[in-house]
Amino acid sequence: MSEKHLAVVVLAAGEGTRMRSKKPKVMHELAGLPMLGHVLATANSLDAAHVIPVIRHQKEALTEYIEAFFPTVTIAHQDEIPGTGRAVECALDSLPSDFNGAVIVTSGDVPLLDVPTLESLLEAHLDGKFAATILTAIVEDPAGYGRVIRSNDGKFIQIVEHRDADSDQLEIAEVNAGIYVFDAAHLRSALAKVGSHNAQGEKYLTDVAAELLYEGKKVQALAVSDNWLVAGINDRVQLAEVAAELNYRICEAWQRAGVTILEPGSTWIDVTVQLGEDVSLLPGTHLKGFTSIGAGSTIGPEVVMVDTQVGENASVVKSHVTASKIGDGATVGPFAYLRPGTDLGTDGKIGTFVETKNAKIGRGSKVPHLSYVGDAEIGEESNIGAGTIFANYDGVAKHSSKIGSHVRSGSHNVFVAPITIGDGAYTAAGTVVRKDVASGDLAMTVAPQRNLAGWVVANRPGSKSAEASNN
Repeated sequence: MSEKHLAVVVLAAGEGTRMRSKKPKVMHELAGLPMLGHVLATANSLDAAHVIPVIRHQKEALTEYIEAFFPTVTIAHQDEIPGTGRAVECALDSLPSDFNGAVIVTSGDVPLLDVPTLESLLEAHLDGKFAATILTAIVEDPAGYGRVIRSNDGKFIQIVEHRDADSDQLEIAEVNAGIYVFDAAHLRSALAKVGSHNAQGEKYLTDVAAELLYEGKKVQALAVSDNWLVAGINDRVQLAEVAAELNYRICEAWQRAGVTILEPGSTWIDVTVQLGEDVSLLPGTHLKGFTSIGAGSTIGPEVVMVDTQVGENASVVKSHVTASKIGDGATVGPFAYLRPGTDLGTDGKIGTFVETKNAKIGRGSKVPHLSYVGDAEIGEESNIGAGTIFANYDGVAKHSSKIGSHVRSGSHNVFVAPITIGDGAYTAAGTVVRKDVASGDLAMTVAPQRNLAGWVVANRPGSKSAEASNN
């Protein structure tokens, strides 16, 4: 079947009140994407001619997201008539009038459904020339789900919604997963005949199947082999459960691809992250956004990394890193805070209790401990002494500093921007650098040290210090 004969409808018009959130339900995230993002990415991967999300509640927020990240889809708006059947009718109105292919219907709150499952469902639908194919699941607790009714020989008869089911039907464990494939012409015809005479007063998409059977059309129901693929999310408990399952699968896939993950239960990896072979992820590591880790690097324990590129054979320990670059063989942490714009060169070091922002640190240069480096450029093989502060803000504007290569700064320096320190220069301990330092010079703040004889005995009589000083 050519993709031009396939449409995918994504139902995302529900209010999602059980999330108890101002945010639309389908915009709650797991593994770095909103639920809707996962579903639309899967739909797009089917190469369908038409992908149509149907929205209603908080449509402005949903439209903004969809247009930004999935600009090729066609948004349909559900009107005041409630029900999944009406939502699909609104989607069909967005299709060309002569469209005569298959229509996959899925849901914006079922983020784990994958491409192979949908392709298999579509293939079974087309091979058997069915008017409708329904995906089902066998569950331990079917409460709240529509029950799948079959004949004694196992053929599909109908779906009965939970509120409309009798006591015998409520005992059925096979439930509707809310995923369908329809023939477009049969779908249009059946929807026109479906009413809203049920407990909820809604136009059910599930009634289409019964209508098609009544008309003598072929309908089949196929049970999914992995119930997680059709797990829907209605509240934050279910969101956490599905997110944990998705993360487990992401970790497992990376482990099979050559990544060591010591503790998958505490390691979280977004779907947008890329990892090289022989990467090691230690417990408590969270890799988010468009982060990439080069081969042989070790990240963790207890690292949060967002939108960051790490080279090969690097090490990051107990640190928070955002929108930064870390070169091959570089080391970071523990307890470092790399803010956006940090660029640490090959074999460089950002050490303990160091904060950086908009800082380019050259090959082999080190900022070992207790320092702040902001709006600065440091050359190659330089060493920034402990407790050094780049004073980049004058109360009105930010200013930049440039430190050359092979510079050695003493402990407890303050570099008052804007300044330039030339290659090979030194700065003495305790120096406040307010002027440029030429290459090869030593900068120092000259202030004579005064020792006041007998001050402790005279000013702290009776103290232990005074007693000790008299011994």
